[in-house]
Amino acid sequence: MAFEKILIVGFGTMTGAMVDGWIAAGYPASRFEVYHPDKTRVAHDLRVHNSWPDAGYDAILLGVKPHMLDDIAGGLAALAGSETVILSVLAGVELSSLRDRFPHAAGVVRFMPNLAVALGKSPNALVAEGLSEPRMTAVTQLASDIGTAEWLQDESQFNLVTALAGSGPGFVYRFIDALAAGAAELGLDPAQAGRLATAMVDGAAALAAASEHSPGELARRVASPGGMTQKGLDVLDADDALKKLLTECLRSARDRGAEMAEQARKQG
Repeated sequence: MAFEKILIVGFGTMTGAMVDGWIAAGYPASRFEVYHPDKTRVAHDLRVHNSWPDAGYDAILLGVKPHMLDDIAGGLAALAGSETVILSVLAGVELSSLRDRFPHAAGVVRFMPNLAVALGKSPNALVAEGLSEPRMTAVTQLASDIGTAEWLQDESQFNLVTALAGSGPGFVYRFIDALAAGAAELGLDPAQAGRLATAMVDGAAALAAASEHSPGELARRVASPGGMTQKGLDVLDADDALKKLLTECLRSARDRGAEMAEQARKQG
């Protein structure tokens, strides 16, 4: 089966990027409709409902702010019947919280992409409860058409995967910015430093994705003993400083997800 009729509740940056990706992958815009109490037009001229539409959707994609879940749950519950799957990109909102609010749905799915979905390049973390095999296949197809589908068996790992794959682009952007700022501090024109840093990371990431070697092995191959690259790596590797910094970065993001999940449970 395929999800031929999808209602998007909360058409923001992330769900908009997902639709961009699906449209680029060849999905017709008629496959998607939007519920929004105020907007009258959205990208791709999708049909917009200002009041709750009739039931009949194969899937409902939730993209509101997590604290707004209870604001829309009452009106949405009538649409989330036994033929409709709930897909949620709400950070920190657990499967149990979704099931509590939509008990009659055909299944609930946590679907965590990043903004690279617009380019079809997002790792999409997935975990579900109550899905039939055909519906799981349909969700896998949705995710694969805008990147890759990474199913988790254990929801307890979801916040960590979200910190890595969902929040990760923000950390990479900081790294690019820091590289450029460092080069500018040492005398390079700031605009040129920014262009060079961005292009370098783009190429390096593409090579890492295409290579048979791990990123660690690629770093070793780039570095000649006693050469320029090795001298720079020595700074990053000293006392495992970079690893420790990024471990704490991921820990902090993961723990915030746990805090948000606790808040969602209390609201329910």
